[in-house]
Amino acid sequence: MTDLNIIAATDTPLPALPFTGRHLIGGDWVDSDDGATFERHSPAHGTLVSRSAQGGQAETDAAIAAARAAFDAGVWSRISGKDRATMLLRVADLIEANVDEIAVWETLESGKPISQSRGEVGGAADLWRYAASLARTLKGDSHNTLGEDMLGVILKEPIGVVSIITPWNFPFWILSQKLPFALAAGCTCVIKPSEMTPTTTVRMGELLVEAGLPAGVVNIVLGHGLPVGARLSDHPEVDMVTFTGSTAVGKTISASAAGTLKKVALELGGKNPQVIFPDADLDGAADAVTFGVYFNAGECCNSSSRILVHEDIAEAFVEKVVALSRRVAFGDPMDPRTQVGAIVTPEHNAKIDGYVRQAEAAGAKICLGGGALTVPGMDGQFYQPTVVAGVTPDMPIARDEVFGPVLSVLTFRTLDEALAIVNGATYGLSAGIWSDNMHTCLDFARRAQAGTIWTNTWMDGFPEMTFGGMKQSGQGREIGSYGLEEFLEIKTLAMRIGKTRAAWVR
Repeated sequence: MTDLNIIAATDTPLPALPFTGRHLIGGDWVDSDDGATFERHSPAHGTLVSRSAQGGQAETDAAIAAARAAFDAGVWSRISGKDRATMLLRVADLIEANVDEIAVWETLESGKPISQSRGEVGGAADLWRYAASLARTLKGDSHNTLGEDMLGVILKEPIGVVSIITPWNFPFWILSQKLPFALAAGCTCVIKPSEMTPTTTVRMGELLVEAGLPAGVVNIVLGHGLPVGARLSDHPEVDMVTFTGSTAVGKTISASAAGTLKKVALELGGKNPQVIFPDADLDGAADAVTFGVYFNAGECCNSSSRILVHEDIAEAFVEKVVALSRRVAFGDPMDPRTQVGAIVTPEHNAKIDGYVRQAEAAGAKICLGGGALTVPGMDGQFYQPTVVAGVTPDMPIARDEVFGPVLSVLTFRTLDEALAIVNGATYGLSAGIWSDNMHTCLDFARRAQAGTIWTNTWMDGFPEMTFGGMKQSGQGREIGSYGLEEFLEIKTLAMRIGKTRAAWVR
């Protein structure tokens, strides 16, 4: 560990008092009826960060009722696209004005580096602005070729009340991949953030209130999956559930929602490969691989946690990645120099290590790391940058979502062999290829089973480019114009012009 780049604890002052989070229901900030609360401690510092109201079925039902009443009243669903866009732009401005403060809470609750939190929160404003542009350009279709006495119109209307259930790894960003698009469509919403990272969602609610969003359009219930998430999934007055998280929980939500046949959109896990050919820019590829596996401590559905390297260059390429990995700054997430922060819970830290130990026992070679990381002056849980070579496709570390700073290295000989390994996973979120031969890149892009394909880059994203997975990585799409479409219902309007309908009864 002495040859790693470790950032020791800094003297950055932390908030003097924990954040107090309450539910937002019908425009009012309220505690739970029974007074129950839950706490979140910093995974890096061990200090108390927030104390939040713990919701139950009563609070969830009240929030759904408020969203339903607001939707049916039309205070949001029937106003103009211009007025909705104006509100979304106002929220974007407020987000940008509060980036530094919101980022601190994000870092303290999640363990991610403060520089990344600032980028995540600040970047979310762009999602709100893009959604605002969609609110003004939303349109249906018309058919004027049905005969001189008929006109057909296809209307796109808001689907109704939407439950938004978000995860702990990107709490502010992922909320902004969903909420502004649902609002642009005219929906009303009930949000349940992860119980591990509730505070930035509450801060979002405060910004919405400050912006003047009508009461009941957005509601927030804090608490656990049982009962809050379950109730948001099966309540008959909810028209749609959008969830980001694990595949296992996504399947549970689908089952719960089936009772009322509500729409379900799921952004789930991934086991995302990068395939490296000998003719690629190997220095650029090694840097992208290093970024892809350590970004957000690997606690990212888009993490490139497995790479497939052509056997002719495998040894040299792994050496490049190991050398770069030693330079990545792990440590105190409050230090702007830090690139990788803390692991979200001790239990998750142990789970990550379990995959590494299992791979080692099966014959894989640990080229770097492979254990908990001690950061001087920090009372939290960290994991070392870890590179595991000699991995075979049947190993759990090559198939399961480890969700940590652990890279699995596999080798291949031909494109067909690489594609067989890539498509052999149950997931299909994203995949990448590195080659200077565009024929190879395009062939891979056409045949790889993944919702996003990157060629000679990794994890570039834009609000215009939609995101979502195939197979057990989920269903539906987020951001882009397709992300807006998820929150719309299609209605056909057939209009007869004049009294031209022939009598049926004679």
